[in-house]
Amino acid sequence: MPPVVIDVRAAEDLRDVVHLAVQAVAEGKLVVFPTETIYGLAARALDAKAVQRLLEVKGRQSGHALTLAIKSAEEVWDYAPDLCPLAERLARRCWPGPVTLVVDHLDGDSLVEQLPPSVREAVVPGKTLGLRVPGHPVIVDVMRMIAGPLVLTSANRTGEPETITAQAAMESLGDDVELVLDDGPCRFGQPSSVVRVTGKKFEILRQGVVPEKTLQRLSTFMILFVCTGNTCRSPMAEAICRRLLAQRLDCEPDGLEDKGVMVMSAGVAAVSGGRAATEAVQVMGQLGMDLSQHETQPLTEPLVRYADLIFTMTESHRQAVLAQWPSAAERTKVLSTSGGDISDPIGGPVERYQRCAAEIEAALTERLDQLDLF
Repeated sequence: MPPVVIDVRAAEDLRDVVHLAVQAVAEGKLVVFPTETIYGLAARALDAKAVQRLLEVKGRQSGHALTLAIKSAEEVWDYAPDLCPLAERLARRCWPGPVTLVVDHLDGDSLVEQLPPSVREAVVPGKTLGLRVPGHPVIVDVMRMIAGPLVLTSANRTGEPETITAQAAMESLGDDVELVLDDGPCRFGQPSSVVRVTGKKFEILRQGVVPEKTLQRLSTFMILFVCTGNTCRSPMAEAICRRLLAQRLDCEPDGLEDKGVMVMSAGVAAVSGGRAATEAVQVMGQLGMDLSQHETQPLTEPLVRYADLIFTMTESHRQAVLAQWPSAAERTKVLSTSGGDISDPIGGPVERYQRCAAEIEAALTERLDQLDLF
C-alpha cells in the first residue's frame, strides 16, 4: 500500500501534521521526516518490531550503528551520563543542528539500557553511541510528544544516494513506509557531520554540513564575564583574563583561540556598540592592556549557550542570568571565590577603578588555578 504523503508546506496548522506523525510513530509505523540535512527514516526506539522493520527496509548490515535522535541537548546526559566536557560543549553549541556526536557508551545508568535488547544492539553494536538533535521543527515537535527517542537513519536503501526531497525518498523506499512528510528540498542538502569525541579530542568520521574548521571553533573553551552595562568591570575582567591565560599558555593574548580558549564579556543591561568607561580604559592602559576598542554588548541566549563558564561580578548579576537561563546554573558563578561582589567603580575616581582591577585580578588568579586547561 502506498504511503500517506503530507505536504507540510500546505498544512493550515502544523500541529495537525505533528499529531498525525506522533500517531503513526506510536503505532509502530515507519515515517519519513524532513530534516535540515537530508530526509530521514525514523521509528520509535522503544518499539523493537518497528526498529527491526526499519533495518529490513533500510537493508542495513549488522554492526553498523543506527543513530538515536533525542529531544534536546539537555537530554544528552540521560543517554551518555559519562559524557566528557568537549562532547557536552559540542552538544550544547551544535544542537539542534547538523552534527551527530559519537561518544563512548559505558554500561550503567544510561537510558539506552531501557531500550529493547534488539534495539540496543542496533544503536550500540560496539562501545560507542551516536546521538543527534535534528534541527527541523516537525521532527523535534514529534519527539517532544512521544516517550523515548527515535531511531533515525537516512531515507534511502543502503548503497543508494541520500535523499534531499520527499519524492526521492519515496522512489528509494517505495511502499515500505507508511507516512512521508514532504517539506520540499532540505535546507543543507547533505548529511550531518559525524564527529567522534574522546576526551579532549574529536575526529570527523563523516564529512558533512559542518566543516572541521568550524568544529574546531565550536570546540573552543569559552569564558564569559558579565556585569551590568559592559563598560567597566566585565571588560576589565576580560582583558585581565586574556593576559593571565596567555601567560599560562605561553602565547600572546591574540593567540588564545589557537590554544583552544576564548574570552568574552557582556552586560545584563548593556546596549550594543558602546565604549568602555574612560577611567577603565585609562587604568587598563596603565597595566599594558588596551580597552580603547572595546564595544559593549548585551547578554544574549547564544552567548549563554556557548559559554563554558560564566563569571558574574555580583550575586544579583548571577540571579539575573539564571532567571532567564536556568539551564546555565552549573556554569554560572560569582567571580569572587568568597561569593562576595566585585564593587562597581562607575562614577568614581581612577583610584576606585584601580582597586576594582586589583580585586578582579586576585579573584581571577584563584579561579584560573581551579581550571583544567593547562
